[in-house]
Amino acid sequence: MRLIGLDPGLRVTGWGILDADGNRLRYVACGVVRSDDALPLAERLKMLHEGVLAVLGAHRPDAAAVEETFVNRNPTSTLKLGQARGAVMLAPALYGIPVAEYPPNLIKKNVVGTGHAAKEQVGLMVRMLLPGADPAMADAADALAVAICHARYVANDANLRRALGGAK
Repeated sequence: MRLIGLDPGLRVTGWGILDADGNRLRYVACGVVRSDDALPLAERLKMLHEGVLAVLGAHRPDAAAVEETFVNRNPTSTLKLGQARGAVMLAPALYGIPVAEYPPNLIKKNVVGTGHAAKEQVGLMVRMLLPGADPAMADAADALAVAICHARYVANDANLRRALGGAK
């Protein structure tokens, strides 16, 4: 199964692609989609949406996972992040790709072992878990972490169904 992890941001949205076969993960690609700070919000959201659509078209994932919005002290920033997240989530939905959502602390706990891991720790673990992955930006590493988290949940769900005698 090919998965895309997305780490939405208004300036920079990270994306990471991996192939998952049960508990076996293989790095495929990662990168970022940027928006131009000088443009109006609607144009920036369009840039993010079109950038993610291009990644989806190039890599054809079977499933997507997105980091949930982190609510900070600045309500305006949180609202803009939510708008960016909506533009990013719409892209896989238009392709008919199911989208899962995970809170940041759950992603970090799943990948690093602690829910309050620093970005550097996440990047290090992503590199360890996905040989060949060398994300140039923390946003791409975070997106790969989202994909790893989703892959593990999908594998665990399949294992549980098999153990209970259900579908494979």
